[in-house]
Amino acid sequence: MTTQSANDSANGTAGHGAAGIDVRPVAGHIGAEIGGVDLAAGLDAAQVAAVRAAVLRWKVVFFRDQRLDHAGHVAFARLFGDPVVLPRRGKASPAGFPEIETTADRLELGGRYGMEHEEWLRRRRHTLLRGWHCDHGARVDPPAATILRAETVPPYGGDTTWANLAAAYAGLSAPMRAFADTLRAEHRLGVGYQPRPGDDAYVRHLLDHQTATVHPLVRVHPETGERLLFVNGYYVEQIAGLSRPESAAILELLLEQATRPEYTVRFRWEPGSVAFWDNRATIHLAPGDNAHLGHPRTMHRVMLAGDVPAGVDGAPSDPLVGSEPGRW
Repeated sequence: MTTQSANDSANGTAGHGAAGIDVRPVAGHIGAEIGGVDLAAGLDAAQVAAVRAAVLRWKVVFFRDQRLDHAGHVAFARLFGDPVVLPRRGKASPAGFPEIETTADRLELGGRYGMEHEEWLRRRRHTLLRGWHCDHGARVDPPAATILRAETVPPYGGDTTWANLAAAYAGLSAPMRAFADTLRAEHRLGVGYQPRPGDDAYVRHLLDHQTATVHPLVRVHPETGERLLFVNGYYVEQIAGLSRPESAAILELLLEQATRPEYTVRFRWEPGSVAFWDNRATIHLAPGDNAHLGHPRTMHRVMLAGDVPAGVDGAPSDPLVGSEPGRW
């Protein structure tokens, strides 16, 4: 997510702001609802700056009752950066809009890998923390931000939860922060997935599309300068230089820290809702409580191109396989 000026973002305030935009925080460390703006009508420069500052300050912002179509969704995203186009999206992208990825929970993986979506979720989340992730975290240049739009949602269930990685880092003790600052970890696609017994088409898919990168365990936000605890349950495999037991223990401790309730916000979707989050400063947990209900949930996602993370020492991430900066 590109920025014209982020100097004021760390001091973001609630209430009416620039160009009539109303920013109302919804949790102590993360999340704000933004009112007073019609995304389909377009935003002027002051409104763009206000939304950008709110995203940087609150990590995820929510808009309700929006009337965005696909073209409007892409146009809104372009105000904040360059949308990513995934060449392998195939039928997941609406015709004419390769920047958009459409997900329908009960259809997304049922036939493609020979299992129902509910089973796939169970295998991704066989422990409490495994489902937490940032988007495309195994790439050398994960997306800077994601803009997710709800078209059809169930009458209940289907909420999404986000966690603030800057607040989680700040909440560690000083010795633990100093230790984490020195570490790097391997992020690999599909680490959190528990295979099915016997043949598993999804495992074959993961092996055919391997992506892995060594990232700093603490990255410095390129716009705000905040230190971020760069951990998640779905991609992080091993902390470099530690034994397997040491790595597992430290990762569990840090993941539990990152997902403490006080650092999270949970959002109840409605048709027309839009969530815009900083993918560098958050991890999120997609819903796992609605696949069995039989209600459709159709969402549209646009991701903005990101940069290569850098650690406290300035050293950038190292790609191992499957990704190059700027090449999707």
